[in-house]
Amino acid sequence: MKQVTIYDIAHEARVSVATVSRVLNNTAPVKSATRDKIMELIHKYQFQPNALARSLSKKETGTIGVIVPDITNPFFPEVFSGIEQEARDKGYTFLLCDTTGSYERESQYLNILREKQVDGILFMGGRINLSRCSPEMAEEVREAASRTPLVLINGNLPGNPLHRVYIDETKGAEMATRYLIGLGHREIAFIGGHDNMSTTAQKVRAFKRVMQENGLDIPREWVLNEDFSIESGKHLMKRLLEGLRRPTAVFCVNDFTAVGAVKSAARAGYRIPEDLSIIGFDDIPLATAINPELTTVSQKMETLGRMSVQVLHKLIGKEKVKKQTVIEPELIIRESTSHR
Repeated sequence: MKQVTIYDIAHEARVSVATVSRVLNNTAPVKSATRDKIMELIHKYQFQPNALARSLSKKETGTIGVIVPDITNPFFPEVFSGIEQEARDKGYTFLLCDTTGSYERESQYLNILREKQVDGILFMGGRINLSRCSPEMAEEVREAASRTPLVLINGNLPGNPLHRVYIDETKGAEMATRYLIGLGHREIAFIGGHDNMSTTAQKVRAFKRVMQENGLDIPREWVLNEDFSIESGKHLMKRLLEGLRRPTAVFCVNDFTAVGAVKSAARAGYRIPEDLSIIGFDDIPLATAINPELTTVSQKMETLGRMSVQVLHKLIGKEKVKKQTVIEPELIIRESTSHR
């Protein structure tokens, strides 16, 4: 049986090939009656447009690259879920690149994705979350963005006006701190994260500012950094509880750290939240899987992923897009916090 082509569809529908293409790719309005006639023929012949031919004619591959720093961290799969849903709706497929925290791999993947001629790139984590990214690493991303539409997710490269979609983490940290103060807590600690990462630095600055505005003291030993893991949360909470002064509430850099903090406090005989309130950040699925369920700040990860694709899609289509798209965080109150 002869394979039906876009030219056959156009001939039988008595329209141009361009009109059939507009219907297939939904790139421009087509009269309802004409669209219905074309769609009827497409279903009749079970027509499948050839992806290679489409990429040659449109100079598009229908593929986007997604760079993540750690696919085992629940935050990134949750964002990717939003990316996948929105991108699939728009007809894209993916090349998912896990750098495992290596800046060298980030560089390799930027080159690989360019060689694969992807239509666009979504970049999460790694160098774009450093407080001070080296000029050389920043230039690699800027160079990639000059050749391929690129969107930074929850990150930034100062001095490089790239397109960004991000959660207002500063506002989220302010919300968390004010909530604890509103519950009557006056002795509040902050734990977790790397001090060279902007995601940590933003939260710490916001935490300190709100505490200062309320005339509250923060002992130096109550702001502790290590990393973003559950083990870090356990270790840092243990250090807090072994100190001469014990806080009544702890703000954790993310939910992983908060889970570790809850475990460590419980092991030391403290009741959460009666003896100690703990608040996280991210609202990953694990936040509702532990006892007590975590009070946390939602980064609206699915929305973050979807909006990133929307911005990238417009860039691919050469539409005008504002440089920054900001998503508001949300405080999710559960069981791990209570009045002092």
